[in-house]
Order: sequence, then structure tokens, then C-alpha cells
Amino acid sequence: MAEEGWVGSWRPHRPRGPIAALYTSPGPKYGLPTNVGYRLHDPSRVRAPAYSFGLRGEGRPEDRSPGPAYLLPPGTTVRGKNGTPAYSIYSRPRDLTPFLVPGPGCYSPERAERVAFPTAPACSLRSRTRQGSTFLTPGPAAYRLPPMLGPKVVGKSSAPNYSMPGRSAIGSFCEDLRKTPAPCTYRVVEADVYKRRAPQYSMLARNALPGDNTAKPGPGAYNPQQSRPQGVTFGIRHSPYVAPLIVDVPD
Repeated sequence: MAEEGWVGSWRPHRPRGPIAALYTSPGPKYGLPTNVGYRLHDPSRVRAPAYSFGLRGEGRPEDRSPGPAYLLPPGTTVRGKNGTPAYSIYSRPRDLTPFLVPGPGCYSPERAERVAFPTAPACSLRSRTRQGSTFLTPGPAAYRLPPMLGPKVVGKSSAPNYSMPGRSAIGSFCEDLRKTPAPCTYRVVEADVYKRRAPQYSMLARNALPGDNTAKPGPGAYNPQQSRPQGVTFGIRHSPYVAPLIVDVPD
């Protein structure tokens, strides 16, 4: 009964982090300066001296002389190059950059009261941290009164409920227990299977008659008005071995 009284997926649980309802005072919302360490120490408290450990010094440097592998230029002695001193002329050095020392107006002695004189601790108000956005606390709209009708009434006994399902083909009065096929289930067998097969003929397509399928001009393709002029044509050359034409000449 206790599980059916809640609506939705939210259930009472312990908070994952501190919430504002657990504190009667601001508590950890105010950040006071620490009294431990050297950096960010409370200026109103006495700070003890702090010492730091130095680095380990390097050992004795090893000899790294080139040895006899290098050929020294001629005229080199133990004290340097032998000869008269030579001087080189360089450019004039640049002027030194003046120091940007702040003037007397840059200081504010009136703001040094907490550092120069002992003062009471002061607390500052700051904005709420982002930790509150991780709380999955349900809002007022997540709560809803339980229904008073139906089988899930809180604190009351409900009457039995019945549901009417649809008609099922199994176990009903129209169920075919013998599973016999109907007459329409059988396929009609052709008579040529159990009787003498009759001759069968096939009808082919009509054959085209043979003819000339070339494209011929029709009557409208001729134009009698456009006739060619009569001209003289050259005949063919006859063979000299052809016998001449002999015609009977009257006396």
C-alpha cells in the first residue's frame, strides 16, 4: 500500500549534497581568510615566518677541454694572442630606460587600516554557487492527489474489476476441432489427367505477304510544269569490225 501512494518516479531519498534547508545560519556561504600558511593569510592575525628549502647545488664540474684535437692559430701563447693590442669601435649604446616609479598620488593610506591596525573579522556576501543546480528536488507540480475512483484508491478497499476481452478463435463455440478442409479447398483436376487427352492446336499470328517494301513516289511527287529541255546526246562508239548496213539500191 505504501508504494501505491506515490505518483510518478520520485521517491524520498537522502540529499546528495548539503542544501540550504539543513542550515539555520549562512554557514559555509561566507569565505573567511585562512590562518594557516603564508599566502592569503588573515591580515588581522599574527603570521609566523615561513622558510623554503633551497635547491641542491651542482657537483664539481667535469673538465671539458677540447684537448689536442684542435689546431690553435699561430702566435697563440699561454696568455693569449701574441702581438699589439687591437681595439674595435662600436656604436653608441642606447640610453637606459627610466624607472616608472609611482608618485605620491598613487598611494591610498586610508585603505591600509586592516593591514596596519588590528580589526575585527569582516564577512562579505557573495552570490549563490552552482552547486544548487545539481539538486533534483521535485517542484510543486510534481505532486498530485491520488484518485478516488478505480482499483488504486489509497486507504480504501476497492471492489473487484472485470474486463471484457475480444472474441478468441481458440476455445470458442465456432472452433473447428476436427480441422477438416472445406469443399472449396480442393483444386479442380483437369480431365486430360484421368481421360484420353484430346488433340490441342495452337493459333499462330498472321504472316505478312511478300512484296516490295521500297519507298516509291506518289502522284503528287511529280511536277509536269518543270520539264527538262530536249538536248543532243552522244551515242556509243561502234566497233570497226561490225559489218555495214547494205540496202538494196534500185538501178
